[in-house]
Amino acid sequence: MSALRTALAQYVAVRRALGAQFREPAVTLGRFVAVLERDRAEVLTTARALRWAQEPAHAQPATWARRLSLVRGFAAWLSVLDPRTEVPPRRLLAARYRRPTPHLFTAHEIAQLLAAAGRLPSPTGLRALTHVTLLGLLAATGLRPGEARALDRGDVELETGVLWIRQTKFGKSRIVPVAASTRAALATYAAARDARCPWPQTAAFLVAERGTRLTAGTTERTFATVSRAVGLRAAAGGERHGRGPRLRDFRHTFATHRLLEWYRAGRDVTRALPTLATYLGHSHVGHTYWYLQAIPELLRLATEDAMARSRGGTR
Repeated sequence: MSALRTALAQYVAVRRALGAQFREPAVTLGRFVAVLERDRAEVLTTARALRWAQEPAHAQPATWARRLSLVRGFAAWLSVLDPRTEVPPRRLLAARYRRPTPHLFTAHEIAQLLAAAGRLPSPTGLRALTHVTLLGLLAATGLRPGEARALDRGDVELETGVLWIRQTKFGKSRIVPVAASTRAALATYAAARDARCPWPQTAAFLVAERGTRLTAGTTERTFATVSRAVGLRAAAGGERHGRGPRLRDFRHTFATHRLLEWYRAGRDVTRALPTLATYLGHSHVGHTYWYLQAIPELLRLATEDAMARSRGGTR
């Protein structure tokens, strides 16, 4: 068995250990490795990957992009073991959909964003209070932005520190416990909200300046404003928001940091991953694997852990 074949077997094992079925991708990558073995190639290069991905010639461009995407994932993992590996860059082949790379917020960036949100002007001060609470809640819990906006007062149990997330993505509901500091922040917000808006027009927990429920458009525009204020988003002309971090990137940051903490502590992430998947509201634990590709350190730790456990030991 060649070194590349052995590496592929390890990669497939890592993906499956983390919940992905990975059947068709494993077969497809096996064919790619067979071509490398036929050519007696010892290193995976972009040129070889691109040449293989564009076979057969009559296939749809989306098929080529899919094949190259599978190789890119394997190459990113393999580069941790063999630095000679070339990871094909994105956009080499056109694809219908490309999952955007998330921005992983640092603690300093989150503090800056909260401070900027706290300076948002409004007649009552409710706008600043609400958006500081929204951003802090997303950072502390990894909720989807829409889940946070959909919370009603009855969904936030301030005494027990539990959030009820009802009928969200995939039609599932779940209970999300929060830390004591988060519960305290939510209680402080609720008291300030009621003082500034005693007769709201909605049952929502997070209330806009006019006493209504926050909308997606309002929160996205406001986040773009505070992101520009701290230098995380370039200014754009007219009414455009410009490009930069998104509200949903708080979710990616939460999940990635939690996985990092578990790996650094030597925890068996394979066993713990279903807990995180449930907390985040993923329909399948395999969906949570995507966060492993967010930063090189996390990918390296996942690889080291899987290899150590395959040898019957611990990292």
